[in-house]
Amino acid sequence: MRINTYQNVAACALVVVLVLAELCIIYANSSTTLIHSPPCLERERQALVKFKASLNDPSNLLSSWHGHDCCRWEGIRCENVTGHVVMLDLTTPFEKCRRSFSKIVRPEDHLLVEYDLNDDYDCDLVYVNQYLEGVDVDSSLLELKHLAHLDLSGNRFNSSPIPMFIGSMQSLRYLSLSHAVFGGIIPSNLGNLTNLHFLDLSRNNFLPESNINWISQLPLLEQLDMSSLYISFQDNNRATVSILDALQNMTSLVHLNLGGNNISSSIPSWFGNFKKLEYLDLSSCWLHGPIPNAFQNATSIKLLDLSDNNFDSLPSWSFHKFEKLKHLFLSSNNFQGIIPNALRNMTSIEILDISQNTFSSVPSWFVELKTLVYLGLSNNNLTYMECSISSILKNMCHLKMLNLAENRLRKESIGNNDLSNCIRHDLEVVYLSNNLFNGTIPQNIGQLVNLRDLDASNNYLKGTIPQNIGQLVNLGDLDLSNNNLTGTIPMYLDQLVNITSLDFSNNLLNGSIPEGLNQLVNLDRLDLSRNKLDGRICIDFQKLVELSHLDLSFNNLDGTIRMEGGWQMLDLDMSHNQISGSIPENIGYIMPNLETLLLGNNHINGSIPKSLCQVDDLSILDLSKNTLSGKIPDCWKDNEVWEEINLSSNKLSGIIPSSFGNLSSLEWLHLNNNSLHGEFLVSVRNLTQLLILDLGENQLSGTIPSWTAETFSSLQILRLRQNMLSGSIPSQICQLSSLKILDLSRNALNGSIPWCICNLRGMTLERHNLSFTSLVAEGVAAAAKGSQIIHKDWQTEDVIEVVKGSERDYIRILKLVVMMDLSENNLVGSIPKGITLLDGLHSLNLSNNHLIGELPIMIGNMKSLECFDVSSNQLSGTIPSSMSALTSLSQLNLSHNNLSGPIPTGNQFLTYDPSSYSDNPYLCGSPLPKKCGNSHQVQGNGEFEDDEDSKKDKLEKWLFYFVVVAGFATGFWGVIGTLWFKKTWRHAYFRRAEDLADWIYVTTAIRMSKLKKWMMNGNYVDV
Repeated sequence: MRINTYQNVAACALVVVLVLAELCIIYANSSTTLIHSPPCLERERQALVKFKASLNDPSNLLSSWHGHDCCRWEGIRCENVTGHVVMLDLTTPFEKCRRSFSKIVRPEDHLLVEYDLNDDYDCDLVYVNQYLEGVDVDSSLLELKHLAHLDLSGNRFNSSPIPMFIGSMQSLRYLSLSHAVFGGIIPSNLGNLTNLHFLDLSRNNFLPESNINWISQLPLLEQLDMSSLYISFQDNNRATVSILDALQNMTSLVHLNLGGNNISSSIPSWFGNFKKLEYLDLSSCWLHGPIPNAFQNATSIKLLDLSDNNFDSLPSWSFHKFEKLKHLFLSSNNFQGIIPNALRNMTSIEILDISQNTFSSVPSWFVELKTLVYLGLSNNNLTYMECSISSILKNMCHLKMLNLAENRLRKESIGNNDLSNCIRHDLEVVYLSNNLFNGTIPQNIGQLVNLRDLDASNNYLKGTIPQNIGQLVNLGDLDLSNNNLTGTIPMYLDQLVNITSLDFSNNLLNGSIPEGLNQLVNLDRLDLSRNKLDGRICIDFQKLVELSHLDLSFNNLDGTIRMEGGWQMLDLDMSHNQISGSIPENIGYIMPNLETLLLGNNHINGSIPKSLCQVDDLSILDLSKNTLSGKIPDCWKDNEVWEEINLSSNKLSGIIPSSFGNLSSLEWLHLNNNSLHGEFLVSVRNLTQLLILDLGENQLSGTIPSWTAETFSSLQILRLRQNMLSGSIPSQICQLSSLKILDLSRNALNGSIPWCICNLRGMTLERHNLSFTSLVAEGVAAAAKGSQIIHKDWQTEDVIEVVKGSERDYIRILKLVVMMDLSENNLVGSIPKGITLLDGLHSLNLSNNHLIGELPIMIGNMKSLECFDVSSNQLSGTIPSSMSALTSLSQLNLSHNNLSGPIPTGNQFLTYDPSSYSDNPYLCGSPLPKKCGNSHQVQGNGEFEDDEDSKKDKLEKWLFYFVVVAGFATGFWGVIGTLWFKKTWRHAYFRRAEDLADWIYVTTAIRMSKLKKWMMNGNYVDV
């Protein structure tokens, strides 16, 4: 019995062993098959080689395409059994990077990603030049008979059409040609790809003549992306229809993106037939009209994007009928008033963006949207909230992002401090900037422990910074700038160990900078500017190793500059403080990545470190208004990014370094108010991009170079005042047509004012108005970018000019100032009449020269003139009454000349002080004590009566001369002309003359004979 039992056990064991052995053989065979998959077919490999040869690969993306097994090449995938190529994915690294960013939250959560990450920018930094190029792509890909997946996204095909052979690759199920710079007509044979499930032609540059009817021939298509095609989907002729009509029967679509195209129509009602549609993007399509009622039948919708269109009303039916709707984007439309009930009761909604409309208030039922993860209400006209911010946070426990920026909300909208309903808050991002909040920062802010981005800038918040902000340990970005916060910077900020950006600028904070800030080792940007901080600067660059932007300007900080680290520093601004000591000699080596260095308006002494010449990316250097001495280093090199050098108002000596001429991109050069000497360098003419050249208040000598329009075509401010320049003003200066400020005063210039001065078109109203428009545009752009110290523009430029007898420091409005100052020289001759064409001038100063002649009669055309000074010259004649038209003229100085006649009495002439006319002995009339006779009284009215009388006198004089000349000509030619042309008359005339002469002679002789006889006889004889 036992033997049988053992036999049975042995038999079972043998069976088990045999089964296990068979399984091992099967596994081994299958493993061999998996490991040793067949290589690609030779004809398909040759096809890929030909395809590669037709492309340009500047970044070696296809460097792996060599060897016999093409299945191992980058971007290639083969079928495991047959070896056929089934996938060709040549997506650029940039596109792959962008797609990977879009998956950080979820693929469809694109708005959250857009607010969280500037993905295109980040990807661009790494992969900007990695792509394939092609125009005439080889059709050898037709050999890949089993190719199901083709992706050429992100490459550059230089606006060439989509290759026609792609329409013959009928095995394709996936085709992506997005962002590939294709152009021309979209080939209609793409309709032959009847197996396609996925098609992406987005972000290309196709022509509007493209006929897209072929889309309706793709019955299996589920995902279609034709966004940003740059074509207008309108009827161009009878053969083409709009894309909306072509899509009418494609009810199999699950994903549809048409955003960024000019469709310019209403939403068709047949969209309600798309029962499978889950993703619909119609953003930026110029859509208008009502949202159709039938649209509510598309009940599978999960994401609906109607943003950036022209809708002005929401439908009467509620969006809650889309039971699966999670993401709804309605921003940038024309909705207004109270947020309508159509958005109520959406029980599944997670993302709701209704920003950039003109909604005025938030209804109380908003707190019922408890599933919200993102809520965008920014850029509206919100003035009132029936449900406060506190009640929203109290009920929406899963809310991650709340955006209420750019509205008109006040402190009442914040609500109380009760957030007790939620066990925990998921809130990560809060934007409250640019409102009218005028209370204190709520104390419950410390309960939002997951907060990583808080922006309450540009409000009217007051009080101190609450202590419990230190509990927000996940905070990465804190911006409380441009408020009215007081008190000191809290010590407990050192608990914000994850913070990367901290901005408390433009408040009323006082006290010193806490040393605890040096514990914030992740800090990248710190801005404490424009407060009332004092004490020494305790920033430790060795600890703050990530710090790249530091702005401590406009405070009362003192001490010396300590720089023992700062390798990552890009922008450093410590200007307008009380800093003393010298600049570290090795600053250029300690901070080699500096782009902006602003240390102006301090008490810094010593010399300018030569190491600054070694900073490759330095573009803005401002060391002005200190006590720096010595020579300017002559080691500057062209890095092609230089914008400004400002070394003004120091004690620098020596000559202007010749290496400045290497800085070809330099736009602003301020070296004024130093002790520089020597003549102008020839190399200065290499600075062709200059906008401002300020060398005033130095000891420069020699003559002004003959700069032409080719030298300084963009120069707008030329300031050479108070030097020792001699010679005449070169006529070539008239070619600087962009010039708005010309200051050559207080030199030893001689000669006359160039008659071509009227060619300075930058000083005319026409050019000035164009500049003002561009300045407004620049201001809007700067506001959109936010407050940055990394870009220098006209808003921060500084020029000192003498206007109305006093120095004025023009900063923010500098680009609007137009003036000319040639005073205190040795100029001779008369004032050019053409100068009156410069009707944009605000100030004209020609005083203290040796000018003669009269004031230009047409000076009344200079409508913008506010200050006019020609004192201390030798001018004569009368004051043109046209000056009464200069209603903006507030400062006038005609003193110390030889002017005569009456002073005009109209308009602003009634307001000038007598000193304006002093030492002109022949002037009369108010406000001078010398009165004019009746014949001299002149009213400076709008008709200029004295000019009319003068014109009448001149007319009468010319008439008198005309009559005299005409009488003489008539008398002379009436006699002489007749005798010249009539011979018989001439003979008769002279015969008569001879007879008359004979008669006179005979008569005279007889009478003289008789007279002699009478005198001899002493008797009177009657003759």
